Amino acid sequence: MADQYRRADWLVDRLRDVLTFYYPTGIDEEKGGYIVQLDEETGEIYDAESKHLVATTRYVVNCCLGARFDDQEPWLDAAEHGVEFLREGHFDPETGGYDWLLEGAETVDRKRVCYGHAFVLLAYARAHEAGIDGAREGIEGTYDLLMEHFWEPAHHLCQSEFDGDFAEASAYRGQNANMHTCEAMLAAHEATGEARYLDRAREIAHALTVDLAGEHDGLLWEHYTESWDHDMEYNREKPKDLFRPWGYQPGHHIEWAKLLAILDRDAEVEWAIDRAEELFEIAVEHGWDDEYGGLYYTFDRDGEAIVDDKYGWPVAEGIGAAAALSERTGDDTYLSWYDRFWEYTQDHLTAPGGNVYFKLTRENDPIDTDEGPAVEPGYHPIGACFEGLRSL
Repeated sequence: MADQYRRADWLVDRLRDVLTFYYPTGIDEEKGGYIVQLDEETGEIYDAESKHLVATTRYVVNCCLGARFDDQEPWLDAAEHGVEFLREGHFDPETGGYDWLLEGAETVDRKRVCYGHAFVLLAYARAHEAGIDGAREGIEGTYDLLMEHFWEPAHHLCQSEFDGDFAEASAYRGQNANMHTCEAMLAAHEATGEARYLDRAREIAHALTVDLAGEHDGLLWEHYTESWDHDMEYNREKPKDLFRPWGYQPGHHIEWAKLLAILDRDAEVEWAIDRAEELFEIAVEHGWDDEYGGLYYTFDRDGEAIVDDKYGWPVAEGIGAAAALSERTGDDTYLSWYDRFWEYTQDHLTAPGGNVYFKLTRENDPIDTDEGPAVEPGYHPIGACFEGLRSL
């Protein structure tokens, strides 16, 4: 039965299941962009106005991958629809930055967030691969903006956040934004063949997964000070925070394992696979729930679970990491994990509409849809299908 998860036709069908949950409901023909606030059980819209930068860009990525592996229609049109809104809705021509949150077509939060701009770069990279006009210029412009405002060459990493005018910077520095910037740089290299994007990806990966992780016995901490020292107190009182929880995240360890395997595929970096395998092992050793399955949200220095909720995205990243590591190493252990992650996804994380639940309890009961602005229109499970298709 598990062999089906490795078949291209099954993976394309699974990718299509997620896409069709959000389409065509998610296309906002009146105000532009996408509507991604859908109830996970019913698919009904609970908020038609919120347009988050991360949601817009991820929806573009999803549709570009749909166009790549499924029939070109309607996914290419849907991707072009999102790219147009990215340029005309989120983009601020005065500063060159992209607004963080809109209500309908009106900006309500224009802060400049590295995490969001990383996904802008990723969206343009996938759009260029799909042949969308102007996407190559979008890659170049977004890269230039990241280098001008966010890049800290002394640390080989990006700072996290500015106000809307790029005048005042936050003192916070974060792992997550840099991980996704690395992901976007890898995609930009794949889309264009330009070495500068691969060079930045390599720099970021080494700075975080080798240099900074080396100070914590190979573990990846999430939060840092302005001078890139580990900030062990940041959000200690917010262990369930969606973007910046306190604790080590198995999902980010395994996501980095995937990215390092891709980096090795693209550049054959001598340290990348060893670190990828170590990070994968950390994630499953400290994160996998032997009783109920799934990956805990966070764990502490002793490897004990802090928040034992089960999110969909870490398991999806585990699928991608296992596929990529299987391809790079030839070790069948990763195929076993690949099958295990998919089995858990199908048994527990798959909702009635074919989408993937955002969050479950430890015992795998679905948690009611959070009615805040959504940022996950199926991006991680579609990414799992994508990596399975190109790795296996």
